[in-house]
Amino acid sequence: MFEEFLNLIIETWESGIRGVGLNDLLACLAIVIGSLIARTLLNTIVIDRIAKLASRTESELDDEIVESLRTPFGVIPLAFGFYLITAYLPLTGSLDLIATNLVKMVVIYAIFGALANITKPLFSLLGDSTWMTPAMSLWLSRVSGVIIWIVGITMMLDIWGIEIGPIIAGLGLFSVAVALGAQDMFKNIIAGIFIISEKRFQPGDRIRIGADGLHGIVENIGFRSTEVRLLDTSPVFVPNTDLSDAQVINHQNMSYRRLSWTINVLYSTNADQLRKICNEITNYINSSDDFVKNPGQENFAKVAELGASSIDIIILCYLEVISYTEFSQVKQNLILKIMEIVKDNGSDFAFPSRSLYVETTPETKI
Repeated sequence: MFEEFLNLIIETWESGIRGVGLNDLLACLAIVIGSLIARTLLNTIVIDRIAKLASRTESELDDEIVESLRTPFGVIPLAFGFYLITAYLPLTGSLDLIATNLVKMVVIYAIFGALANITKPLFSLLGDSTWMTPAMSLWLSRVSGVIIWIVGITMMLDIWGIEIGPIIAGLGLFSVAVALGAQDMFKNIIAGIFIISEKRFQPGDRIRIGADGLHGIVENIGFRSTEVRLLDTSPVFVPNTDLSDAQVINHQNMSYRRLSWTINVLYSTNADQLRKICNEITNYINSSDDFVKNPGQENFAKVAELGASSIDIIILCYLEVISYTEFSQVKQNLILKIMEIVKDNGSDFAFPSRSLYVETTPETKI
């Protein structure tokens, strides 16, 4: 009785699943575990050491290439482990074909994954050139990645004997129906291409959409919309067609920042005082490092108008600073200097006022 039970255990152990014994299954499990360990060692020892060597160089391109290849290279031990399993197991017929095709698919994924990931750092290198902007390089890397994966998926389908020609023909008819319902999406994509080709703005630029529209920093130029982060840090996604048709002011491309003010002094200020005030303000602007000389328009402070309740002095000057914080600091320094100059010359600032004269008439006797 005991021998029969022992024989049953041995038979069950040897038969396993569909003729694959438990010994073979345990060996396959060991191969899988070994593949995972090899993948970890490849990332922690080989890739990390290469990354450390790349970090010692001045260029960031090699760092980005190493990081982009980390995931695809990590698939190689897994693909090798699957290959060992297919070679070890006594698979025949359709099972052997399926297992072999799965190994081929993993290899194709590793190869085309590496090619798709490496496009971004390579195109970012071209983004530093004069003819290609960072936004153009980002778009080209995305398009290249899509094309690479289309080729990879085509090869995967070809492994299973699936012909791509009939699928493309069917998708052509389907795309016509989709295009009729997705016209706005294609308009946004085309508008995005025009925005990038015209170099209206780049990620990181501060723009204003329209005279009184959105004002913020461009975060990303996508296929359908552009992300603009407002000055209160909230993101806004603007369709590319709206940006293509709207007036966009790019503050980042300013040659100089213009500052135009009008200050009001008292009517009791005489002509000599006005001349000294204007000359001293002009001299301060021209001698200060905070301001620059615009070849198209000189800096000045001049009497502009005899207003209703004050004498108006217009101040026009230009700055090189683009940052709003630095711009505010320069304005503050100029305001304090103007207040000092006006006080030193015995004048003061006027404020809106109105004088009323009441005319009294003598009483008439009846």
